[in-house]
Amino acid sequence: MTTCYSIKSANLQDLLLVDSQIPEFDGRNTLSKLHAKLAGREHLVLVAYIDNEPVAYKLGYGLDNNTFYSWLGAVLPKCRGMGIAQALLAAQEMWVKEHNYDAINVKSMNRFPAMLSLLIKNGYTIAGYEDRGNPHKSKIIFSKELAPN
Repeated sequence: MTTCYSIKSANLQDLLLVDSQIPEFDGRNTLSKLHAKLAGREHLVLVAYIDNEPVAYKLGYGLDNNTFYSWLGAVLPKCRGMGIAQALLAAQEMWVKEHNYDAINVKSMNRFPAMLSLLIKNGYTIAGYEDRGNPHKSKIIFSKELAPN
């Protein structure tokens, strides 16, 4: 039996409902932090819902006129393995193309192997590395060039 979910543009409150339940995260994301980061930037908030309950999200913003930065994303543990992260990534890429960006950048860490696999599977290539003195805290920078519509 497959679980049905829907993906919609959403508000930051629904995103934070999911974010607060992610065991890998430390609760650092607050509404004021998100508003500050997104102020004056074109951005996209996508949330996946099952029975009107937010269960996953993807958040990103324009770095400049050509590059979109996929900043945050997560899926509740009970909903992992259902293809929701893949669907969110595809929906974000479609929106990014429709808004005439040429590339998507994203950072991840070794401690998130599922995310690393998802990015590589979807054609993201390693574009850099931010050394933070520890392989588990350092960030791997990925980029994907988007073909025009």
